[in-house]
Amino acid sequence: MSGKDRRVRRSLFSLSSFLFFFLMASFVVTCCFLVFLSGFDIPTEVLQQRAPRTFFNVIFLGALCSVVDNMRRRLTLQRPVRRILQAARRIRQGDFSARIEPIHGAGSMNELDVIIEDFNHMAEELASIETLRADFVSNVSHELKTPLAVIQNYATLLQAPELPEAQRLECARAASAAARRLSDLVGNILRLNRLENQQIYPEARCYNLSEQLRQCLLGFEAAWEEKQLELEVRIEDDVMICADEELLSLVWNNLLSNAVKFNDVGGQLIVQLARQDSFVEVRVTDSGCGMSPEVGRHIFEKFYQGDPSHATQGNGLGLALVKRVVDIIGGEIAVQSAQGVGSRFIVRLCAEGRSAE
Repeated sequence: MSGKDRRVRRSLFSLSSFLFFFLMASFVVTCCFLVFLSGFDIPTEVLQQRAPRTFFNVIFLGALCSVVDNMRRRLTLQRPVRRILQAARRIRQGDFSARIEPIHGAGSMNELDVIIEDFNHMAEELASIETLRADFVSNVSHELKTPLAVIQNYATLLQAPELPEAQRLECARAASAAARRLSDLVGNILRLNRLENQQIYPEARCYNLSEQLRQCLLGFEAAWEEKQLELEVRIEDDVMICADEELLSLVWNNLLSNAVKFNDVGGQLIVQLARQDSFVEVRVTDSGCGMSPEVGRHIFEKFYQGDPSHATQGNGLGLALVKRVVDIIGGEIAVQSAQGVGSRFIVRLCAEGRSAE
């Protein structure tokens, strides 16, 4: 790749630089002559004879200083700037591996070194964002293809005229379930995108968190009864909180959904709510399959699914939504889990609506 940018015009002689040094030299020489000649009686003819030579000397000094200054700039400024331009051009063309070597060591950094250091940090962030974008597109494409393939297959089966009525109803139910899953996926992607782009702003108001948790729990009554779960509820009465009620309902619904989905038949589900000084703490505990520490470190990432056996029941966006909502509201979320024992999600919120410390 050529190191020269065609938009940049450089030369050792610059008219603007020459004019600057010419005027400076003229001013200095004039002042010196005025001071020097004030104590001497020099004939006017002599001054007139020497004036052209002095004028050309000033022109020569201006041109010489201009060339020297441009050479100095080329060595100390234009070379590092050219390296920055080359790296910026590579990033503009999609090469996010571009980095710039610093000019000086850590003990003698100047402004250009600071610019280069910040540029390298920016390039690292862009490379990370590009990786996340590529992964996101790949994951979304995969998640969209699965329910679409299911809908297409069952729609093809439904067109068969000899298909029995019982199988027709079964195909219709399967296609409807795949459509719901697709709708949930698109809805979660849109919500997460709005949250990450800060297009959703929390509207805090004081409400009864105890009642909200109970209502969310009742919404999963059919699911926990189908799995014959042993339900244990320890919710303090009339716990008030100042936060966005609609956003927090996303948190409780996703945590309860996961607790039921990853639980074993006949397992245990514990929901706790308690006030601790100026904070409230919600715990959702299940006795399901649990997760390893490695899975626990990635559980809040988009499209991450630690248990492939349950992958068809979700799309890996629920806990990413939960984490983003809790962060926006100013709370904290943690997970405690062990394989074969179960998982416990702990959400800590400030009752007065301030960020949890």
